[in-house]
Amino acid sequence: MLIAGTVVADSETVIPEGAVVVEGNTIAAVGEESALRDRYPDHERRAFDIVAPGLVGGHVHSVQSLGRGIADDDALLDWLFDAVLPMEAAMDAEATRAAAELGYLECLESGTTTVVDHLSVNHAEEAFEAAIETGIRARLGKVLMDRDSPDSLLEETDAALAESEALIREYHGAADGRVRYAVTPRFAVTCTEECLRGCRELADRYDGVTIHTHASENEDEIETVEADTGKRNVLWLDEVGLTGPDVTLAHCVHTDEREREVLAETDTVVTHCPSSNMKLASGIAPVQDYLDRGITVALGNDGPPCNNTLDAFTEMRQASLLGKVDARDPTRLPAPTVLEMATTNGARAAGFDRLGALREGHRADVIGITTDLMRATPVHDPLSHLVYAAHGDDVTFAMVDGEVRYADGEHVGIDAAAVRERATRHAERVVEAAGIDTAEP
Repeated sequence: MLIAGTVVADSETVIPEGAVVVEGNTIAAVGEESALRDRYPDHERRAFDIVAPGLVGGHVHSVQSLGRGIADDDALLDWLFDAVLPMEAAMDAEATRAAAELGYLECLESGTTTVVDHLSVNHAEEAFEAAIETGIRARLGKVLMDRDSPDSLLEETDAALAESEALIREYHGAADGRVRYAVTPRFAVTCTEECLRGCRELADRYDGVTIHTHASENEDEIETVEADTGKRNVLWLDEVGLTGPDVTLAHCVHTDEREREVLAETDTVVTHCPSSNMKLASGIAPVQDYLDRGITVALGNDGPPCNNTLDAFTEMRQASLLGKVDARDPTRLPAPTVLEMATTNGARAAGFDRLGALREGHRADVIGITTDLMRATPVHDPLSHLVYAAHGDDVTFAMVDGEVRYADGEHVGIDAAAVRERATRHAERVVEAAGIDTAEP
């Protein structure tokens, strides 16, 4: 296939009348359309206003999709323990499958082709099956919680680790390597030292398995961890082995100088979730400082109950504007930097090589975007447009691993209307079972 348009190949390269040639699951060529049409005259041609790399959701919660809007305007720990965890506890296998499908289809139709997904304690296999079926590229894992958790989510440490290992053996590398595993302790507040150290040992036993958890999102969380361990959050995670190039830490809003040094020294990846951090009033992550220290920072949406969308374009805009306001400096977090966070840095968080840019030899994850909109007129700078003006619903085409997964408003190979119906039905049941009041005040 030859995919033509204004090609934003990466955060530095724009080809105004360009094209991307896909053969199998790989990008065979990128360049001027006229030259590539001469070289590949028999390839099917598709044209879009802007052609870009698929975006990477560096931290999402697909299985929380059933809880969109259930806990608005709450503080983090209240939001988590009074609404989100009870909802997760009430979800059976069918509800988990419906939630994951809904989340993945939302991502695909809004231009996110890869996710780093933090699931729940129960029924994680349903999300793996959903990732395989929907065609999204995913790094995901079962959540581990072995202390201070609701009874239906609380597990014995050895049992939680054993179930995680069984899932690794079943799903790590599934779908020709498109689906991979991350060992996923929830966070230090709900995990014992034994559990956290066990997560490191488990990840080390399997090639390519990574670790994904939350850290330092909220000041109450940090105080709780410090009271329990005598250490600040990142330093505690470092002590138990949960830092390093194979670790993605979501949020890292509140870190001191020593913690930032550790993140840089260990080459740990941080995922910035600006909309969630604003909505939960967690604070503003020191993203520019992280980048200046050489720390890889990706972008994530977090979950639908604290965002309330999985639109990665929204996160790009929010990240840039929030960084500027925080520094009182309009030059901070410019569009190229933020696009890099959502693509190549996200690929690093997801643990996939040859991803995040449109280059020869890279994985064929490509999106097409329309600018046939008042909001998109005129487009002086396509790269700036992607960060500051585009929305997820401008996406008209999404390809993952060389397979078209979304085109012209339709999901390919899956009944999206049926997914929405199932998700709506299960959401009503689950929210009621969890005892969550969704009535207007």
